[in-house]
Amino acid sequence: MIFLTVGTQLTFDRMVKAVDTWCKKVPDVGIFGQISDPGPKGYRPAHFEWQDFIGPEEFNKRFNAANLIVAHAGMGSIISALTASKPIIIMPRSAALGEHRNEHQRATAEKFGRKEGVYVAWDETELAALLTRLSKNPPVTAGAAASAFAEPKLIETLRDFIHMETKT
Repeated sequence: MIFLTVGTQLTFDRMVKAVDTWCKKVPDVGIFGQISDPGPKGYRPAHFEWQDFIGPEEFNKRFNAANLIVAHAGMGSIISALTASKPIIIMPRSAALGEHRNEHQRATAEKFGRKEGVYVAWDETELAALLTRLSKNPPVTAGAAASAFAEPKLIETLRDFIHMETKT
């Protein structure tokens, strides 16, 4: 199963439409999407099951059942996938297209796209190609720990803080 999430704050019609178009061509792949409230003029998928909001328990259930995650380039989605050893396709929102306030998701995708198990789709065509490739042969990612994606200095600082707190 593929789990699509765009977060809860903003819609991402371009990505949702690309996934829906792909699903029309490949109807036998199970996809569930948490797509945020599309509003009266937003895109509503016709070829996969979706909800605009799911609670944390349902989110975790669907996330854990998935063998592939598809998401905007949000830190929460990426870190959750890495921590759970789930392969993830990320597609950054574009400020130039009015999808966000700045291009920070592009920078996030550039940085995390170098990590094992993180695949970046820069546009709808790349998203469809990655969905085709990875749905046919889902990658298995090694167990990820924070050290797999966090800078050593950050881990050291957190470790020192935790030990300092437990000593007092």
